[in-house]
Amino acid sequence: MSARAAQQRPSADAVRLDGVLGEAIEASRRGRLSHFIIDEDSPAIALFQPDRVAHNLEGDWYGEHAGKWLIATARAVSRSDDAVLAQRLRRVADFLVRCQDEDGYLGNYAPARRFMHKQPPKPVSWDGAPTLRTWDIWTHSYLVLGLLETWRHFGEPRYLQAAQRIGDLCLRVLRDSDVDITDLGNHFGMSATVLMDPAIELYAATGQSHYLELAELVAAQADRHPALALLRRALEGVDASEIATGKAYQLCWNLVGLAKLHRATGDARYLAAVESLWRSIRDHHLTLGGGPWGGVAHRSREVFNPPHVFSPQGYVETCSVLSWLQLNGELLRITGQARFAEEIERTAYNDLLGAADPNGEDWCYYSFPNGQRLNTTYWRCCKSSGAMAWEELATLAYASDGQGVYVNLLGPGRAHVELADGGIVTLSQATAYPFEGRIAIGVEPQRASRFVLRVRIPQWATDANAEVNGVRVDGTIEAGQWLRIEREWKAGDTVVLHLPMAPRLHRRSMRNVQEFRAPDGSPVAQQVLRFDYAGLTCGPLVYATGLIDGFKIEETVRLPDAPEREWIATVPAEHMPGMELDVQLGYRAPLRFVPYYRAGGRVDGAWRLVWMSLAPEQGAIATNSGS
Repeated sequence: MSARAAQQRPSADAVRLDGVLGEAIEASRRGRLSHFIIDEDSPAIALFQPDRVAHNLEGDWYGEHAGKWLIATARAVSRSDDAVLAQRLRRVADFLVRCQDEDGYLGNYAPARRFMHKQPPKPVSWDGAPTLRTWDIWTHSYLVLGLLETWRHFGEPRYLQAAQRIGDLCLRVLRDSDVDITDLGNHFGMSATVLMDPAIELYAATGQSHYLELAELVAAQADRHPALALLRRALEGVDASEIATGKAYQLCWNLVGLAKLHRATGDARYLAAVESLWRSIRDHHLTLGGGPWGGVAHRSREVFNPPHVFSPQGYVETCSVLSWLQLNGELLRITGQARFAEEIERTAYNDLLGAADPNGEDWCYYSFPNGQRLNTTYWRCCKSSGAMAWEELATLAYASDGQGVYVNLLGPGRAHVELADGGIVTLSQATAYPFEGRIAIGVEPQRASRFVLRVRIPQWATDANAEVNGVRVDGTIEAGQWLRIEREWKAGDTVVLHLPMAPRLHRRSMRNVQEFRAPDGSPVAQQVLRFDYAGLTCGPLVYATGLIDGFKIEETVRLPDAPEREWIATVPAEHMPGMELDVQLGYRAPLRFVPYYRAGGRVDGAWRLVWMSLAPEQGAIATNSGS
């Protein structure tokens, strides 16, 4: 039994995003995707040369770049007329296919280190990895996804067949030998159990049931591992930080696989587990800009902290931003609920855009609400993950179902979306969003047709209103839900949204509470540390300032005892769209806040400050989530 998806996605070539997101996507195509890999001699592809593979006994992740580049480049080629990039895509994919062994192996490990062979037992390291590190299944998972995207673009069977041979090999090893999937990756196996995702994609592409068997086998082995117990512990309601090591990137990707398993089988347990951990991440482990964060006072910078821990210096790995976007995209597809689109948009306009260099080439490995912007090095995983994340957005922005069409993400652009009756409707957004709240949505069906248009109203957009062809839409428009308009639509119809944007103040507290028992056995809790912070948003954007007074990375402030509208002033930005915010404290010069992604001028080494430290007497327990 399969579960019918609530939303059907358009293809990448049917959508064009403009504005700040569209500019970043195009910069990535011209930059990272066009320069990082060119042919088989590019360093990330030369790793697969047979003579190099034969002697590679190392254990790191570098082979993942090949699959990630195939995924992002195939989508970029599909939505553009970049003939040069298309030629490079074919050349690199053909080289990889030629490198594949007869048994299906397409990794970059020497024969003795390959995942088909059970490795000698070794002590497990602090991150749940065998001492002999292996990213073999991880690399193959990305290669399957990359070959499938290449096949979808070119339609040539050899790419699908190469992906199938990898899947067939994985199934033989896991079903017919004593190798367990959790032996093949770190973080107690989570770096290997991501294989669920490509296995389901193989099943969707071919309809062959043994790929579904592979995905379910991986899920079962993941659930049997005591430290991972992915499905069981999720259904028990544990926090995301308690699953294996709590590694954000891997956990979110595993949840993508479980969500797709639900879609393939209809098994409600998979969806319940995913939604439980989604709530945990959403409530306790996101920055104000929507990125999964962790790493404070922890050996790994990429692992979730315990729930209710807060730090303005929380680490956001760009790779985890990618998998969080993918997870929300899959849940949006399954459920059609606006809250998942809300998280995609929040993350895209803030922590994703904030990690990207405007040159389209460079990325931050880690970003911080309060901290320095630092571009990462050539080989780091996050540069390929960031490029992939941009190419996710086009197919998430619009959707359709049996009743009509959806506008999931707000911002300038257009899409051609297929209706249930086979007709095509063109949706266009004319707007300066995310800097302004007026959005004109053009609705252009091929022929007059009755259907439902659903437009997401952001959670922050209280008192929103809308018009259709100049006539006010009746009834209450609820923030955080869909505006649903059913009518007979014809060419030239226009919906205009008015989303009031006003600065909002958010408060968070960093607290340390010691718990112990008194001599009589009664529980005692003693707060020993507390710092309070305030941050600003306006519309979908998080705001930040640079170095205070040109040299200070932080300053304690005393906020005025007055309504926010009286001391937070909006100021037109100079030489760029949107507004900036002046925080007028009264006792010092105003602090100028700009959208987080461009704070400090978007240059390497710039400092950004989202959270202002509050004077002790102004401390308050937070009511808004976000680090």
